[in-house]
Amino acid sequence: MQVVSLRIHPVKSTAITPVSSAYIGFAGLRGDREWMVVDENAAMVSARELPGLFRVQAAPLQGESAAVTLSAAGSSYTVRAGDSELSATMFTRPPMRVRETTESASQWLEQVTGRAGLEIVQCAYPEARRLNPEFSRPDDRAAFQDGYPVTVASLASLRQLNAWIEEAGGDPVQIDRFRPNVVIDGDEPFAEDNWTSVQIGGVRLRAAKPVDRCVMTLVDPASPQLAKGKEPIRTLSRHRKWDGKTWFCHHLIPDTEGEIAIGDPVVPQQR
Repeated sequence: MQVVSLRIHPVKSTAITPVSSAYIGFAGLRGDREWMVVDENAAMVSARELPGLFRVQAAPLQGESAAVTLSAAGSSYTVRAGDSELSATMFTRPPMRVRETTESASQWLEQVTGRAGLEIVQCAYPEARRLNPEFSRPDDRAAFQDGYPVTVASLASLRQLNAWIEEAGGDPVQIDRFRPNVVIDGDEPFAEDNWTSVQIGGVRLRAAKPVDRCVMTLVDPASPQLAKGKEPIRTLSRHRKWDGKTWFCHHLIPDTEGEIAIGDPVVPQQR
């Protein structure tokens, strides 16, 4: 079993950035979801309510960890994190301290998405964020990832999901629907359900829990109109539903840090 794809999302809910290698820190892959779009109340805005964010490419500036360039529709705009901080919220969780940018991205984001009052903020203190204690330890951390620092997806599981979809007369979906960081191949479908930990290259990670999937997976980011359908949630509801939720991919929490790359071996420990 090995890594076949690595992805980061420099600004949460924006376009996927494929990479050939990545450094895994305790808060996730370096460069992944370290920035976030917020509204006038400093509340997270994601592609769940604004699918147009999928069209925005985001690239950290080389040599500048506190700067990112946004691109869409032939236009680009660079923002840098400043010294000013505020409290921002994700879902209904406790507020997080974030850094405001020295340049307002509001006008550019409105031109691209059609929504006014948006800004970009940077995660200031990932070590201060507390994860769900049922599946984590007190010193675990994350940036702006929904739940946990790293998400892994299995192509074997995707093939099984697509077989179920096609049996019901639907069209297969791509792995991009699920926005994982690490894509692997070479195991049985849904073997990751039984992981307790995994070694990817030289990095050890704990298996926290499966990922409960939301309506964002219904949007096809590859379609020109960002088409929204019923899959994969409809089929997951038939085959991968428990505790009132649908499940695909798996959350991981790093126990060590280090570089990983496409082609690295993946060695899990099973229950």
